Amino acid sequence: MAKYKVVIVGGGFGGIKAALKLCKNHKFEVTLISDHPDFRYYPTLYETATGRRGSISSIPLKEIFSRLPINLVQATAENVDRHNRTITTTDKTVINYDALILALGVKTNYFHIEGLEEYSYGIKSQDDAQRLKDHLHKQIIEDKKPDLNYVIVGGGPTGIELAGVLPHYIRKIMKSHDIESTNIHVDLVEAAPRLLPRSSKKLSKKVTNHLTKLGIKVMVGAAVQAESADTLTVNRKPIRSHTVIWTAGVTNNPFYSENNFQLSDKGKVRVDQYLQAEPGIYVIGDNADTPFSGMAQTAIHDGNYIADNLIRMISKKTPKIYKAKRPIYVFSAGDNWAAVDWSGIEFFGILGNWIRRLADLDGFHNYEPLKLAAGKLVQEYENEENCTICTKK
Repeated sequence: MAKYKVVIVGGGFGGIKAALKLCKNHKFEVTLISDHPDFRYYPTLYETATGRRGSISSIPLKEIFSRLPINLVQATAENVDRHNRTITTTDKTVINYDALILALGVKTNYFHIEGLEEYSYGIKSQDDAQRLKDHLHKQIIEDKKPDLNYVIVGGGPTGIELAGVLPHYIRKIMKSHDIESTNIHVDLVEAAPRLLPRSSKKLSKKVTNHLTKLGIKVMVGAAVQAESADTLTVNRKPIRSHTVIWTAGVTNNPFYSENNFQLSDKGKVRVDQYLQAEPGIYVIGDNADTPFSGMAQTAIHDGNYIADNLIRMISKKTPKIYKAKRPIYVFSAGDNWAAVDWSGIEFFGILGNWIRRLADLDGFHNYEPLKLAAGKLVQEYENEENCTICTKK
């Protein structure tokens, strides 16, 4: 009996979760297309950028699927042919499917602000994190002092987490090179009236107060107009800086507009009650216009849901209707401090930090054996790594 061909595009949380479940069922032939050879664990990329090893935010796909029957294709999906049920990659490889799961993730959005794409740093990938880390070290080594201002744009989870650890990391670099300690100026810029605008006012205020105690200058209601090689313009006023880190915006993958998918006002793909955009084509995670889209926990939930439904369908059972699951929101803000929103129950500080550690453990355990995931996290949290550029001559 011919196997049911499932093609999954995207090696992120949702795509990998669906692939892991489906390739364990002998009735499916599973192909995973990813433009990267690694799974990127986005919640810890800010830590990779500030001293920890890349392995804390990356797992090779071959390692995840080492003993499972799956076709791994490293390529970029370009076109989908609905009539012939094929997807074509940029290298012109054509792959047939019976069901197509799209989980391509999002792209950085610079909102057409002059100079941002050219001069700012990001932390959306391992390369971004390494580029930022190299810059931080190189600048201090060459100038023998920190930047006038380190500016983080975006008061969402990534911006807050980076702001919480950046001053400590800069001081650590200076100490390792016997550079005299001085004040570190870190600005956190957010266009909305408060940090974490989607969270409660109480949680937002707690996080803001904690960052302020760490010496972070929080600027809300602050719009970025432009960036040059040494200046960021905010609310029409210049901030002198060679280190602007952009975490403020993302947009849906252009694959969907280029392939004529129906998009919502938010630019996300419209899906039905089974996460189906069109017959046989499912869109999950960050790309789908669903509640809580954009969260890693949502993508994992979606991947599980789609895999379960495909297993039900091939077994001649009625598919289940999709039900969104509210994520647990955890925001780190410096060493041993985090804010947690667990179904409306909020708590802060060291307890929140332990929940964040457990969340990371659970996140890695979705793709690695528990023992391996736990050992990796323990090792990384206990042993920070200085990158090569920081080695004393």
